[in-house]
Amino acid sequence: MDPLLTKTHEAFREQVRAFSEKEIKPVASDLDERAVFSSDLTNKMFDEGYLRITTPEDYGGMGMDTLSYIIAVEEIARVDGSQAATVAAHNSLGQAPIMAYGTDAQKKKFLPMLTTERKLWAFGLTEPNAGSDSNNTETTAVLENGNWVINGKKIYITNAASDMAGGVTVQAVTGERGHGMKELSVILVPRDTEGYSCEVIDSKMMWRAADTGRIMFDNVKVPEEYILGERGKGSRIMLATLDGGRLSIAAMGLGLAQGAFEMAMEYAGKRVQFGKPIRSFQANSFKLADMALKIELARNLLYKACWLKDNKQPFGKEAAMAKLYTSEISREIANESLQIHGAHGLMKENPIERFYRDQRILEIGEGTSEILRLVIARHLGIR
Repeated sequence: MDPLLTKTHEAFREQVRAFSEKEIKPVASDLDERAVFSSDLTNKMFDEGYLRITTPEDYGGMGMDTLSYIIAVEEIARVDGSQAATVAAHNSLGQAPIMAYGTDAQKKKFLPMLTTERKLWAFGLTEPNAGSDSNNTETTAVLENGNWVINGKKIYITNAASDMAGGVTVQAVTGERGHGMKELSVILVPRDTEGYSCEVIDSKMMWRAADTGRIMFDNVKVPEEYILGERGKGSRIMLATLDGGRLSIAAMGLGLAQGAFEMAMEYAGKRVQFGKPIRSFQANSFKLADMALKIELARNLLYKACWLKDNKQPFGKEAAMAKLYTSEISREIANESLQIHGAHGLMKENPIERFYRDQRILEIGEGTSEILRLVIARHLGIR
């Protein structure tokens, strides 16, 4: 038992694992092959509470801690990255900034919609010309007669375009700070607002059963009081939200690595060559030993970061480290697991093929590996 986990955490893990094995695993390959976001499966995850884990009970949530949430993402990712992405984006990028920066009125209005009314909420940061450089945001919001008038577009947004999508937290340019610097603010925008449109992004390599989309704003008007946090603090809010989001991506990397490792162990135990199971050969036994080592190190680092967050201590450096490390070891483990499977691992009938593809986004989303090394260096005082 991990020293950071309680019996409640362990029981919750068993619950999520059982659900994932029973409800997600049988349909994961088919949903991936058809690139279908499943509202039915998402509603089942709502039923279990996985899409409202850390939200306070007063707003329809489960009121659980960060570590419980991370365990849920980890266990779902152990079976399917697409469903884990839905859970992660809705919790850490959808609800978390509203909980952290919302007014009482905003929380009362939006959080029940995202818990009991079962609408998914998106995080509108990335644009065609703004990704790692979030300050290059081009979407604008102009205050006119008590309303924000928003124009622009967002791209590669999770939970953006399905029938369950309820809206988005948008970073927009709301003015100038002087010396050519943009004033960036964050605004809550419901999907049913006039001028708001979205479309699904198809033909993805990974997370094919997750809802990824584009969002367009054409003179979208929302009340002035829908601004989240202080005007001009948008970049700070979004980057702080990403710290929590990185824990989610780290959990997805950890879960994917665990699932790929278990597949490799099982296959290497039953695949016989030269008269004995292939895991008895030193080359493969060393691969499996290295996988187990990397997973153990990743889990310890991630859980420590969650403990820091739950105990209200700074965790930005550890979140960046955990996300960077788990995303990279999940690539290594998925690759080695596929190698152990040989030609069989290249077939779509084998889940390791899907895991191999799903891993690739983890070194890009919520901060590329290159940007995360920069973030860590800055935490070390290196400029």
